[in-house]
Amino acid sequence: MTEERNVYSIVTPQIEQLAQLCHKSDIIDSELYTRFDVKRGLRDLNGKGVLTGLTHISKITATKEVNGQTLPEDGELYYRGINVKELIKGSTTENRFAFEEVAYLLLFGQLPNNKELEEFKEALFFYRSLPTGFVRDIIMKAPSKDMMNTLSRSVLTLYSYDDNPDDTSLPNVLRQCMSLIALFPELAIYGYQAYNHYHEGNSLFIHPPRTDLSTAENILYLLRPDSQYTELEAKILDICLILHMEHGGGNNSSFTTHLLSSSLTDTYSVMAAAIGSLKGPRHGGANIKVVRMFEDMENSLSDWTDDDQVREYLEKLLAGEAFDKAGLIYGVGHAVYSKSDPRAQIFKGFVEQMAHEKGFDKEYALYDKVATLAPKIIAEKRKMYKGVSVNVDFYSGFVYKMLGLPLELYTPIFAMARIVGWSAHRMEELANNGKIIRPAYKAIGPDMPYIPMNKRV
Repeated sequence: MTEERNVYSIVTPQIEQLAQLCHKSDIIDSELYTRFDVKRGLRDLNGKGVLTGLTHISKITATKEVNGQTLPEDGELYYRGINVKELIKGSTTENRFAFEEVAYLLLFGQLPNNKELEEFKEALFFYRSLPTGFVRDIIMKAPSKDMMNTLSRSVLTLYSYDDNPDDTSLPNVLRQCMSLIALFPELAIYGYQAYNHYHEGNSLFIHPPRTDLSTAENILYLLRPDSQYTELEAKILDICLILHMEHGGGNNSSFTTHLLSSSLTDTYSVMAAAIGSLKGPRHGGANIKVVRMFEDMENSLSDWTDDDQVREYLEKLLAGEAFDKAGLIYGVGHAVYSKSDPRAQIFKGFVEQMAHEKGFDKEYALYDKVATLAPKIIAEKRKMYKGVSVNVDFYSGFVYKMLGLPLELYTPIFAMARIVGWSAHRMEELANNGKIIRPAYKAIGPDMPYIPMNKRV
């Protein structure tokens, strides 16, 4: 049965014509940005961000100062002053899931002892319960084809179930944030299950969450029809969540969190806005592009091991002659990192381990080859102001693919991790009780006279 088209979704010729008027009246000469020293995207030509705030929560380093010169170096990422590499090393050496532990660190500024961690985990597990009838009345009704929109709608709806939704005191906001950290996996996965059933015609699985599982384990338990998973699968997903949990504060969605929090709006509105930011393909959707790019590459190459064939394909990507014709090699390059993205470096060894266990050795070898060749080709073909390397999105989509996760959940899983960083930034903005964030825009259009109706052409 063909779905009836919604007439209100059609772009009519009238709308097309009016849109052309918008474009004509809105376009700005790029030279004016230089003349008035406006940093487009809040970044200068060297990719350095315009300073818009201060934070304790996390730090990115990608350069070093030598004799007054700024030189690229291997990137590092710190959560509350602790190198993420050490956090991952500690959890793997001691063989434990660490999402909840690192969440405690980002929220409260210190690593928990055993007692503090257990109490925090118990609190998160307590908040894993959705309001009675929420799945039936909200998630199952009019399921969206986009899980980020579904997640955003569910978050906004939770406002109606909160007895104190607009209270921006720190204790109340912390309660709300901990609840959302606990609920994001259910909201996103149940939304996917509803979509998969009503739009794709597959069986509907709604597993109740377990309060004895880590966040990574709970995600796999909720998603899979049989709720089964291996320890390696859950451990690698746990690492992925930690690496995506926070990133310097200046990223688009974290800045959105600060921006809205400064207006003293409610937590649900703030997080829904952050979700909307993360949904964008320039932010959270990059790993989907990487997976689809590699699928196209694998179908295009007769020999994945041939350096010349791989190089030729990558050159076609840059020339806008392959895949989506965008002129990009997805998963390579970053706004801040130059020589290396520490998240990708950390991830690589675990990805190789999983590829070997699941029989993806040939595909991993292709990823490894692209990781070596792509930065060199970009440096040859493009004028670079800094070094270029593969980023975390280069590997994360491949991991999700090996885990058998649906494409529709790739970006929501990012959100399941980043909700911790957003929560920490919201708390920080409110704790400092700063002014509303109000950036300046310079008006460049000329003053115009009013024309009476009978004299308009």
